[in-house]
Amino acid sequence: MTTADSKRHLPTTSLIPNTMNSLSTPELANLLPPCWATMVTEWLKEDTPSFDYGGFVVGEKQETAVLLGKSKGVVAGKPFFDEVFKQVGCRVEWLVEEGEAFEPIKEVAYVYGPARQLLMGERVALNMLARCSGIATRARHLRQLKDAHGFPGIIAGTRKTTPGFRIVEKYAMLVGGIDTHRMDLSSCIMLKDNHIWSQGSIPAAVAKARAAGGFSIKIEVECRSEAEADEAVEAGADIIMLDNFDAKGLKAAAASLRQRWTERGRPNVLIEASGGITEETITEYFCPDINIVSLGSVTQGVPHVDFSLKIQRASA
Repeated sequence: MTTADSKRHLPTTSLIPNTMNSLSTPELANLLPPCWATMVTEWLKEDTPSFDYGGFVVGEKQETAVLLGKSKGVVAGKPFFDEVFKQVGCRVEWLVEEGEAFEPIKEVAYVYGPARQLLMGERVALNMLARCSGIATRARHLRQLKDAHGFPGIIAGTRKTTPGFRIVEKYAMLVGGIDTHRMDLSSCIMLKDNHIWSQGSIPAAVAKARAAGGFSIKIEVECRSEAEADEAVEAGADIIMLDNFDAKGLKAAAASLRQRWTERGRPNVLIEASGGITEETITEYFCPDINIVSLGSVTQGVPHVDFSLKIQRASA
C-alpha cells in the first residue's frame, strides 16, 4: 500500500470529531462541576482574610461600575466573573457574549452593588477574567490557523495548568475553540519516559496500565523514535505521542507509521505531535498523518487580556 493509499484511511475526522462544531459557547457553563463555586469562595477568602480596610472607607453606597476591555482579545470566564460578584452581593449585566472578540477600548459589562462589595470582588474577578480571556484568545488564534490551513485534526492544550486554576484554564480552551486534552491523571493514561523507565519497557508499562485502566480508558505513550512508536502500537497503545520531533522529522515518522500500521490492520491508531511546538511554528506540523497537535504554550507564558473596572462618577 502506498502512502497516498494509506491517507485515505486516516481517522482524523471520523474518530476525532471537531467538538467545537457541536458546542455552543454560551452553554459551556453547563460543563462546570457542582463544586466550582466553592473555588470562587476560596479566591475571595484568600483576598480578604480579615478586615477590609478599603471597603470600610467607601461604605455601602449603591454604585455602578463599568468593565472595560483595554486590549484586544476574546472574552472568556463569564460564569466565574458572575459568581465572584454574586458571592459579594452584586449583579453583573453583560454587553458581550462569551467567546466574543473585541477591540479596545470596549465596554464589556456593568456591575451593580454597594461600593465596598464592588471593590471586594474587583481584583479577584479581573485577575481571573484577564487570564481566562488570554488563554481563550490564544486558543482562538490556533483554531483559526487550523481552519485556514485545512488541518483536519485536533489542536489541544496540555496538563501544564496552574494548580487550583485548572478548571478555568481548560474552560478557556473550549471557549477559544480547541480541545482540552486530558483533564487530569484520571482522564487518560499517559505513559511518559519516567513511567516506562520505572517498568523497564514500553510493553510492560502498557500491560500494567491496561490491567488497571480496563477497556474504557485510552492509553497514550510518549515516544522519542519510530522504533518506540512501533513498540507502543504493538503493545496495544491507543495514542502515540511523537515527542520533540522537528517538523520535517515528525511528518516523515508519522507517514511511515501510518502506512505501516494500516497495512498491519491498525489504521485507527491516533498520532499526536507534541513538544516544543508554538503558536509561531504550529503550521509547520500540520499534515494529514497527524491526528492531534498539542501545545503547552496555550497556558504557559500566555499574555493576559487587559480589563479594568471603574465605578462611574456622578455628573456634576
